[in-house]
Amino acid sequence: MKTVETTRTITAPLSTVFETISDVRNFRKAVPHITNIEFLSEQQHGTGTRFNETRVMNGKEHTVELEVADFVENESVRMVSIAGGTKWDTTFTVKETHGSVEMTMVMLVEPQNMMAKMMVPMILGMVRKGVEADMDSVKTYCENLDQE
Repeated sequence: MKTVETTRTITAPLSTVFETISDVRNFRKAVPHITNIEFLSEQQHGTGTRFNETRVMNGKEHTVELEVADFVENESVRMVSIAGGTKWDTTFTVKETHGSVEMTMVMLVEPQNMMAKMMVPMILGMVRKGVEADMDSVKTYCENLDQE
């Protein structure tokens, strides 16, 4: 299993940051390369929410099904996906620190088959770069939203 972890300090209210990362409709607004969200469950927020997320990666659109596995209001949200023979288990946490919010994302990457075990090490750098870009986009979105 591989781990990708990154943290951002955001000058915005905790509720703004949490609502941005925990509600996929807001996350889509914050992350420009997400082109579509399609809900697969009646529920559209919180534990049990299932959805397809389409985003542009390397100039091509890719769609992945995700499920919100855990949700603790204004604390954490965990989303899980099985794609490309790999389990992607991502947890965002938020906490207030000295007048700002510390947002941390930890992604556990667990290949499920031999092909994925060979591919994951080769794509991990690209995944890390994408995650960093997402986190930067969320930071910018929340800080700009707070100024409106």
